[in-house]
Amino acid sequence: MKEIVIISGKGGTGKTTITAALASLVKNNVIADCDVDAADLHLILNPDIRQQEDFFSGKTAFIRQGDCTQCGKCVEVCHFDAISPDFVVDPVSCEGCGVCVAFCPAYAIDFNQNLCGQWFISKTRFGSLVHAKLGIAEENSGKLVSLVRKQAKQMAKKENAEYIIVDGAPGVGCPVISSITGASAVIVVTEPTLSGLHDMKRVVSLAGDFFQLSTFLCVNKADLNPDITEKMMEFCDTNGVHFAGRVPYDESTTRAMVEGKNIFEFKPGPAAAAIREIWAEVEDTLRGNKN
Repeated sequence: MKEIVIISGKGGTGKTTITAALASLVKNNVIADCDVDAADLHLILNPDIRQQEDFFSGKTAFIRQGDCTQCGKCVEVCHFDAISPDFVVDPVSCEGCGVCVAFCPAYAIDFNQNLCGQWFISKTRFGSLVHAKLGIAEENSGKLVSLVRKQAKQMAKKENAEYIIVDGAPGVGCPVISSITGASAVIVVTEPTLSGLHDMKRVVSLAGDFFQLSTFLCVNKADLNPDITEKMMEFCDTNGVHFAGRVPYDESTTRAMVEGKNIFEFKPGPAAAAIREIWAEVEDTLRGNKN
């Protein structure tokens, strides 16, 4: 079983579009959406939710006014100024450190876990999907990503799947690190712009240099700026990155998304043909047919 994570150095490069295409192209797979801060793979896959669970993470202090003696100890020890003079905890300012709970002489402070979101196991027309929804302004997205990946692996073992196709988060932060740790390979999706080049280098360094993962680069809408596309190819040559291929600009890609379909379901054009070749390159390399 191989876990392939599709990531990008920045948002808007077409990462989810390519993930949705691979979901139908790659047979015998389980799909996972680990972009929990802004999950949108479900918009194309239209999942039928079979299991829903709450996600709890982190803690917030709550002062029971009926038991509080207003001694002021909690205000004194709180380094985040999260407790008002009338002994009410501001949940936004509270960092969940628990110091106030430990020092309260009246034991008047509750310290319960926060409900941060939900995670789901669903069925789609392309197979099983594990996905999640992080609550508005909630933190600990990295923990939720790890939970989604864990459930996807369990589902893959149960179904004897050959691949787990993961829609990872953009950037180089905690959700991305949680998305790629221990993966079989990553496909970095970028676009031929100066910002795309800059952010691509950062995420490639994270995946390839730091985590030592087999890293592939896919340039989306590559024909819009051939000069920068060439620079990206040169970067791959000099940094040991597999150049998986180029996806041309294709209006049918947008039309497919509007209809809630992937590009293989909507009059396949040049972009679909390019993604098919990219997956063949990735699969051959992972199987040891190419260096």
